[in-house]
Amino acid sequence: MDSDDKETSNPSSIDSSPTFSSFQNNKQDVSVLPWDRFSRWVYCICVVTFDLELGQAMEMIYPAHIKLTEKEKTSICYMAFPDSNSGCMGNTQFHFRMRQCPVKRHDLPAHQEYNKCCLAPLQIDFCHFFGFVYFRQVKDKTIPRGYFQKSMVLLTKVPLVSLFTEVLGRIAPSFFSSGEPSIESACHDIDQWPSPVPGKALSLPLMGNVMQIRIPSKLESSVPFTDDMDFKVTTASPSGKIQIPATLEVDVFKCFFPILSHIQLLWELVITSEPIVVMAGSPNVTCDMVQALICSIWPLRYCCDYRPFFTIHDSEFKEYTTKVQAPPPVILGVTNPFFAKTLQHWPHIIRVGDLQNSSGPNKQKIKRAGNIKALDSKPGLYTRYKPFLSKDKDILKKLMKGIQTETSSDIQNVILRYFFLELTQSFMSPLERYMVRLMPLKKNISPHKDIPQPHPFNPDDFLKSIEHSGPQLTSGIKGNWSGLYRRFFRSAIFSSWYENRYNEVLHILQGLHIQAISDANMLEWIHDKQEVEIVDLVLRLRKKLAAAESGNLSLPEKTVEKLQSHVNSIIGTLPEDLQNVLK
Repeated sequence: MDSDDKETSNPSSIDSSPTFSSFQNNKQDVSVLPWDRFSRWVYCICVVTFDLELGQAMEMIYPAHIKLTEKEKTSICYMAFPDSNSGCMGNTQFHFRMRQCPVKRHDLPAHQEYNKCCLAPLQIDFCHFFGFVYFRQVKDKTIPRGYFQKSMVLLTKVPLVSLFTEVLGRIAPSFFSSGEPSIESACHDIDQWPSPVPGKALSLPLMGNVMQIRIPSKLESSVPFTDDMDFKVTTASPSGKIQIPATLEVDVFKCFFPILSHIQLLWELVITSEPIVVMAGSPNVTCDMVQALICSIWPLRYCCDYRPFFTIHDSEFKEYTTKVQAPPPVILGVTNPFFAKTLQHWPHIIRVGDLQNSSGPNKQKIKRAGNIKALDSKPGLYTRYKPFLSKDKDILKKLMKGIQTETSSDIQNVILRYFFLELTQSFMSPLERYMVRLMPLKKNISPHKDIPQPHPFNPDDFLKSIEHSGPQLTSGIKGNWSGLYRRFFRSAIFSSWYENRYNEVLHILQGLHIQAISDANMLEWIHDKQEVEIVDLVLRLRKKLAAAESGNLSLPEKTVEKLQSHVNSIIGTLPEDLQNVLK
């Protein structure tokens, strides 16, 4: 490969970054209808109460014009209350994820633009809702049952966990003390928020405070917890401003503390899309653990299904608990003791005790799955999985030393996050380099031929390449990397990653092809062509210009101008009647 070919075969050699024009155009916010801005962030807010005759019942949906199907209402009602015998007294916050019914794959233009610009793990999944719950249970002798039980649920498509946890933590207490006007006031505040723009500092007014958040974009670092991303939350500020972190602020060290010696094995389970069930006594614990698991493979997106809080009333209960077939690739968080028996056939079970009162890392060996008595009583990891990689003893020593010296949990959290990040990047870097090799050379890109296709992915060819350019270049972890890759190739996470990368390569090739067309002498090429061929060329060039204008194809302004000039010149060579038709 000569130097020219090397330079142009690199995906970075052409600007393929997403455009922000649709976000930055302030005109879109001038003529918006009421609730348009609100719907970009929040779908609706529900209040669910406990009725002695009906059980959980939907008391209110706000704004009133929002429609939910009966199936969605039923799911929200069941997931709005803890599904356990723990008797969560006081206030409990957690979140759930549920399928939209019926499933719709298209949503608001603002959401589609958001997905183009944000990092993959933060993208909206148009088939699912996130529900953020604030549940209150207190003794009340005036109520026949003896308890006041009510939940507020914020429903959204945008997976910003920390933001909506904070938002609901401010709206719900005000509602419980002041009633419905608090919801109306908060929703009108949200209806004034700007669009969710990745990479831009956003100020979001809410109930007398201003929350500040910056959603990481594709153009920024893949590290989700650097200082410049406002990672720390400041709840008490003289200025009344509250800094909200990105969605991945879950404390992975706190979550994995009881099973710290198995963190690398858990990473392998997640990245290979293995089915995992997390059992705990309260939904806030399962939510944190499930969130920590999917965050462990950042910056990869966990594209399989996951349920931070899953109940026996869920519409997918039979699908996920059947013993007729192997468990699907999903991570479930459950609190009902019934699941200890129903899911005993699952290959990987994490039993979590009270994280607040955890005495220390679990030094016991991994337990074999299927021991019901142990599942009912002892926290730990139950699996028969044999990891492909050897344990990184250095990270375990570093974390254990931090525990002994009482290093702050924040520092331990950052250390563990960086470990996961470096492990994931070491694993994915050879695949990223291999994708670059699948790019056709520049000399094969002709303005007069169709766009060349990327070479197909060959697993055996890739595995040969890692002998000299594999994870060992950046990671000191030993083990059977090839075996782990082969298992990864069968996972939904690899399929999703490869599809995205393949589409990005096609996008780059399309840009290079247009660049070649804009630099070519098209008038010379058409001099011996039939009119039908020339008209076809004009239509194809206009289609490319339309893609650039819509933002689906990012092209330099000079390239667009040259392309338009080509179109005008080519039309000028045609008979007058055809010119009139094309103009």
